[in-house]
Amino acid sequence: MNSASRMPARPGTVAVWGGDAGQWPGRATQVPVVHSVSFGYEDVDTWFDVAMGRVPGHIYGRNTNPTVEAFEEKVRLLEGAEAATSFSTGMAAISNTLFTLLHPGDRVVSIKDSYGGTSLLFLEFLPRFNIEVALCETTDHEAIEAEIARGCQLLYLESPTNPTLKVLDLERLIASAHRHGALVVVDNTFATPINQSPLALGADLVIHSATKFLGGHADALGGVACGSKPLIDQLFHFREVNGATLHPEAAYLLLRGMKTLDLRIQRQNASALAIAQFLEQHAAVAHVYYPGLASHPGHAIAMRQMRGFGGVVSFAIHGGFEAVRTMLPRLRYAHLAANLGAVETVAGPPRTTSHVELSSDEREALGIPEALIRYSVGIEDVNDLVADLDGALGAAGQAAAAR
Repeated sequence: MNSASRMPARPGTVAVWGGDAGQWPGRATQVPVVHSVSFGYEDVDTWFDVAMGRVPGHIYGRNTNPTVEAFEEKVRLLEGAEAATSFSTGMAAISNTLFTLLHPGDRVVSIKDSYGGTSLLFLEFLPRFNIEVALCETTDHEAIEAEIARGCQLLYLESPTNPTLKVLDLERLIASAHRHGALVVVDNTFATPINQSPLALGADLVIHSATKFLGGHADALGGVACGSKPLIDQLFHFREVNGATLHPEAAYLLLRGMKTLDLRIQRQNASALAIAQFLEQHAAVAHVYYPGLASHPGHAIAMRQMRGFGGVVSFAIHGGFEAVRTMLPRLRYAHLAANLGAVETVAGPPRTTSHVELSSDEREALGIPEALIRYSVGIEDVNDLVADLDGALGAAGQAAAAR
């Protein structure tokens, strides 16, 4: 990248160039994969200065690594953050953040619709450490604000939610939390930095499962958190001690995937909206969950705080889970798998994807129908995807009528 050009870059350019501007060995144009566990120095004084953070450098792979650092920098720039640190998985990013910032006797406020693994942290793990958890109805902003007012050290939000794609008024809830002295963490995995900027809306920290849309190719696990340097320093310290380190090979794959992030998201935004509109008119579909639809309860909020509505559409079909069991295997252009955000379409019910850890009763309590299908739109031709869905839904309807 020409260092003489200092004009602010747009997201599509940052996705390509961000974090890649170092002088790599042999004048390589691509970030190398640095597998070395340790980094050597010719004298102990320089070594000590690096170890103490006085000068840039690396000491040990559990702490930092050049490839991993380049990935963190790319995400930092896309989110407009002061600092970023990475983790081995998205759940490592979430759990490390919660256990870094919360202490026994603290109270965290969140929503009922968060990702299944996040819900388990709230329901099972945090209470073991005498951390009180208040889970609110996701779109009841007044109830969330009331719980914040009762006492709150941390507000944890996810918007759009996984898998029912509910939308929260982030600016309103963040302002409420800050009035009561609470930190705010936002999971931005579904939206990505292309569609939504929680830090610009006032959030203290943004978290991503980089495994999903950031990487985009379903071949690397990773997580990342972005925010102010003092907060990220705390997360980094906790992570470097407990060891949930992002592997350099995964960092390289995530970096490579992110170069097409803007292109992929723009395509997935457009295709998902077209598919949601098609599904909304289909006789076999009971309900469609997508914030880009005018019928979505959070559409007005999404229009205000998002630049695009994302690549995931969830929908419930008539006939219950038996219809889901019949319909999904008939999809030709979709992996039936527990993932999302890839270049290939991925589909599945929450009971085997986002909320596999929960029982059917727990999913029902969270408002997740057993007949729900989470459909992560890939970059295939949208006409092929629509035809594929139409055929599978029609076959499921015929099978139900024959029973």
